[in-house]
Amino acid sequence: MTDAVQSFALTDYTPRQRYKLLSSLVVPRPIALVGTIGPDGTNNAAPYSFFNVVSEDPPLVVLGLQISPAGQRKDTAVNIARTGEFVINLVDDALAQAMNICAIDMPPDESEIDAAGLTLAQSVSIAPKRIVESPAALECREVKTLKFSERRDIVIGEVSHIHVRDKLIDPETLGLDLDHYDPLGRLFAGFYSRQSDRFEMPRISVEEWKSRT
Repeated sequence: MTDAVQSFALTDYTPRQRYKLLSSLVVPRPIALVGTIGPDGTNNAAPYSFFNVVSEDPPLVVLGLQISPAGQRKDTAVNIARTGEFVINLVDDALAQAMNICAIDMPPDESEIDAAGLTLAQSVSIAPKRIVESPAALECREVKTLKFSERRDIVIGEVSHIHVRDKLIDPETLGLDLDHYDPLGRLFAGFYSRQSDRFEMPRISVEEWKSRT
């Protein structure tokens, strides 16, 4: 055991260098394939791994949206700001290649969903459509967008409806069947991880802990 560490004061580094440090250490991250609708009705989708669920009451998700060095907002940010609606399509192993295609910077009037050969289905409570191939899709409405810098917006969305692939969730217990779920995790650069090596470790009470010592 050694106490030797490397220390990095983030104020000494550029945003790109900070991104490299943070995104390579905080892993794996879930991937949100975010669906929005453009002003001409085009259905757009783009993957984001600066994403997570942060609350169940109310049910909230958070998205980190980056603005380009030239000050241009991506279609996802523009569409959410205009409509206040978006779909979080979760990404599994089978959706990996299509998700990578959706990362291409298409023109606003061209659909990444069409390019990736994905199928759309109508949402229940919002206009943007969900991706059928996704194992789970969360219909969301923007609650608040926080602007932390010229290049970073944080969008908080409330989940109004969830669509889940058949047999993935037990409708009575709401338990998840891990044999039918293969979520993909984002590491860094072009690296991803499969969640195939799983183990169970039940939480213990303070009484159980004290009984062992």
